[in-house]
Amino acid sequence: MTATATTRTYAIDSAHSSVHFSVRHLMISKVRGTFDKLSGTIGLPAGSNIPTAIDVTVDAASIGTREPQRDTHLRSADFLDVEHYPTLNFVSTSVTPKGGDDFVVTGQLEIHGTKREVTLKGSVSGAGKDPWGNDRVGYEATAKINRKDFGLTWNQALEAGGVAIGDELDITIDVEAIPAPPAAA
Repeated sequence: MTATATTRTYAIDSAHSSVHFSVRHLMISKVRGTFDKLSGTIGLPAGSNIPTAIDVTVDAASIGTREPQRDTHLRSADFLDVEHYPTLNFVSTSVTPKGGDDFVVTGQLEIHGTKREVTLKGSVSGAGKDPWGNDRVGYEATAKINRKDFGLTWNQALEAGGVAIGDELDITIDVEAIPAPPAAA
């Protein structure tokens, strides 16, 4: 993404951003996890913090559920197969302002080598200068996806009926972004 006179490019601050998810476990409760390494850019029109373009890459190996054995399994070929698919990617195709700080963003989400259109509900969570005088803007976005749509089909039948892992994932993305350095000429 390149900046124009009317568009500012912001870079995702990975140290202050994460992707959270939850999925049903054993038909009883939900397991929650995060991806802690992400990068990308956000295009902002002059005078607004509602994005016009979003491009995000998530390090698939950065998945964490506070259970090392489960995390290893999630990185394996049964799920994310991080050896062959090291990243998850999202590139917006449209952003629709919804009034105030709210917007809807639609784009192509790629997980496990499969791309699908996904729509997220987003909002500006804050904007201003940090203690060192740098501009910052924050966002929150949510979506619900079906993991099977992305080829993540591993499961295990339960003796009492049902399955070990639900199909639907609830996703929440928290992003803080800073102005991207100017591109080298």
